[in-house]
Amino acid sequence: MSQSEHKPVIEITIAAPIATVWEALRDPAQIRRWFGWDADTLADEIDYIFVDHVRPDEAAHILAFEGMPDRFELTDLGGGRTRLRLTRLGATGDESDWDGPNEDMTEGWKAFLEQLRFAMEHHPGEERRTFYLAGHLAEGADADLPRAALGVDALADLVEDAHYSLKVGPGDTLAGKVWHRSRRQISFSVDGFGDGLVLVTDFSAQNRPPHGGGSVIVTTYGLDDAAFDAAHGRWAAWWKTNFPEEIKGQRLA
Repeated sequence: MSQSEHKPVIEITIAAPIATVWEALRDPAQIRRWFGWDADTLADEIDYIFVDHVRPDEAAHILAFEGMPDRFELTDLGGGRTRLRLTRLGATGDESDWDGPNEDMTEGWKAFLEQLRFAMEHHPGEERRTFYLAGHLAEGADADLPRAALGVDALADLVEDAHYSLKVGPGDTLAGKVWHRSRRQISFSVDGFGDGLVLVTDFSAQNRPPHGGGSVIVTTYGLDDAAFDAAHGRWAAWWKTNFPEEIKGQRLA
């Protein structure tokens, strides 16, 4: 395959019909249920990426993003299942698609597509409340990256959909099921967050010099303001202590 062709980088299977998945990629009201997190800029980000700078092929179910080498390709697998591939112009099909200058983009898309799959399979049509924390270790710091620091690295040894119960860094005792695992990411459902989703990503030292860093996206459903604000406060306080260096200027994609 030449460098002028698209090659798969990410592939997921969603338990939903292709027309339903396509609509979730095209309707801004549905995109906000899985893309990004609660932020004043979210609506503008969605419009910029998915409305103003996109080339949709309705017949082929391909969504190409202007100014990016990436596109979404949907395939009907039958039985109410859809394959979603993120393909990239010039992708190599090896670790370099996930490392170096590609790390932020590829890990970001992986996180958002897992949020899409979770929203469609667990909470179709439901609104969410989400908070996002990110940072890197201060220079000279000798500490764990987020997966280990939070205490969730052990979940990487479990199969997806396995039940778990553990106490995490902010002090919460969480229970639910493992959702997905990859080299840098792990996500898991949380019963106490309304069958929500926590997705933790480690950033490499190359990406966040000199020691690395990471992020966490916490998605909740059905929590009242007091419960949501309390969870956000606990996690933000813990995060600030462990990852004090804020990542500046980070866009959603």
